[in-house]
Amino acid sequence: MRYFHGCYSVGDDRLGGVNRRTKGAANTLAGLTSIRAARPDDAPIYVILDNLSAHKGADIRRWAKKRKVELCFTPTYASWANPIEAHFGPLRQFTIAHSHHPNHTVQTRALHAYLRWRNANARHRDVLAAERRERARIRSEKGIRWGGRPLVIAA
Repeated sequence: MRYFHGCYSVGDDRLGGVNRRTKGAANTLAGLTSIRAARPDDAPIYVILDNLSAHKGADIRRWAKKRKVELCFTPTYASWANPIEAHFGPLRQFTIAHSHHPNHTVQTRALHAYLRWRNANARHRDVLAAERRERARIRSEKGIRWGGRPLVIAA
């Protein structure tokens, strides 16, 4: 099994990431270090993370505070609130769906080829359509995750 650790720069509309064998604090810290290195001007960086325990360790929090990295955690069961989520659908669609990669190395190469292509073609109609479908799918799950009933406010 492999885990894709994705990174999305909202301002640049660029997607990045690495394939790792495990989820864990060391991989989270490595990702945060690369994000900080990509912005060497020492400007504050805001990173949206889910509530995975590997993202919340004391070492990570100390590292972030020392380097002007603000960790912003999405609420539990609210992955739809993270802007990167809309990009995972197209990533799956264009690299994993209906594929038969013979090993993880080939799969990782396909993921990185897609990331290079996507960043060069971020406004491509197929990418935009896949992102719209993924946003709609995430929004449709939101009600299910939070009890399945819409909020009703009576006046």
